[in-house]
Amino acid sequence: MTDGAAARVMHNQQAAEPLGSASIADAIPVVRDYFALTKPRIISLLLLTTVATMFVADPSGPALSTILWTMLGGYLAAGGAGAINHYIDRDRDARMARTSSRPLVSGRISPTHGLVFGITLGAISFFQLWLTVNPLTAALAMVGLFGYVFLYTLWLKPLTPQNIVIGGSAGAVPPLVGWAAASGGLSWEALWPFLIIFFWTPPHFWALSLMLKDDYARAGVPMLPVVKGETETRRQILVYTLLMVGITIGPYFTGLLGSIYLVSAIVLGAAFIAFSLALYRHPTPALNLRAYLYSLTYLALLFIAMAVDAVA
Repeated sequence: MTDGAAARVMHNQQAAEPLGSASIADAIPVVRDYFALTKPRIISLLLLTTVATMFVADPSGPALSTILWTMLGGYLAAGGAGAINHYIDRDRDARMARTSSRPLVSGRISPTHGLVFGITLGAISFFQLWLTVNPLTAALAMVGLFGYVFLYTLWLKPLTPQNIVIGGSAGAVPPLVGWAAASGGLSWEALWPFLIIFFWTPPHFWALSLMLKDDYARAGVPMLPVVKGETETRRQILVYTLLMVGITIGPYFTGLLGSIYLVSAIVLGAAFIAFSLALYRHPTPALNLRAYLYSLTYLALLFIAMAVDAVA
C-alpha cells in the first residue's frame, strides 16, 4: 500500500469513528424530547395512586404481572395524553416563560410528529391493557386520556376559571384504573380515591397558578388568579382543602380503611389546612411554593398510607 493510500484509509477511519459517536449523541436529545412530551414527573404521581389503589381493591395483593402491565398501560395512556396536550397547547406554551422551551414550541420536534406520537401511545395503551389486564381497565384509561385532551385541554382550559375543577376529574381516573385492574370491576368504594384526587386537584393546581399568574395572563388562559385575583384564589384553596380533608375521612367511616389510614389522613390533612390557612392570611412567594410542594408530598403519602393500611 502506498503512503498516499494508507493516509486515505486512516483519514476515512478517523472520519467514520466520530460519525458513529455523533449519531448516538444526536439521538439522545431526540429521545429525551419525546420522553419529555409524556410529562413523566406528573405520571410518576399518577402511577403511585394507581398502584396504591390496587392494594386497596385487593388487600391480598395483585399479581406482580398485573401491577407491571397496569403501570405500563397507565404510563402509555397518560403519556399519550401529555403529548397530545403539548400539541394542542403549543401556541399558548410559546407565550409562557415556563413552557417556551418545550420540544414542539422550540421546533425540536415537529407538531405533527408530536401529535402522532401521542395518538400512537394512547392506541398502544388501549390494546395492551385490553390484552394483558382486562377490557374495563383499558376503557377507563381511555376515559382519562379523552377527558384530559377534550374535556380539559380543548374545552374548559381556554373557557372558564373553573377549568381545573371540572377538568381535574380526568386526573382522578388513575385510581379507578387501578381498582378495575386489581378486582376486575368497580364498586362504589372505588369512588373514595377518585373523590380525594378530584378535590385535591384545585388547591394543588391553584397554588401553582398563583406562581404562574403572569404567564397565564400572557397566554390568555383564564386561570382563577387571572380572572378572580389572588385573594379569591387563596380563599378557594382553603375552601377546597377543607372539603378534601373531610372527604379523606370517609374511607374510615365506611369501613374501607382502618386506623393507620385514619391517623395518616388526619395528620397529613391538618398540615395541608395549616399551609392553606397561612397562605390565605399571610401570603408570600416562599410560602406559596412550600404549599405547592407539600400538596405533592401530601397526595403521595396519603395513598401510601391507604396501601399500607389495606395490607396490614
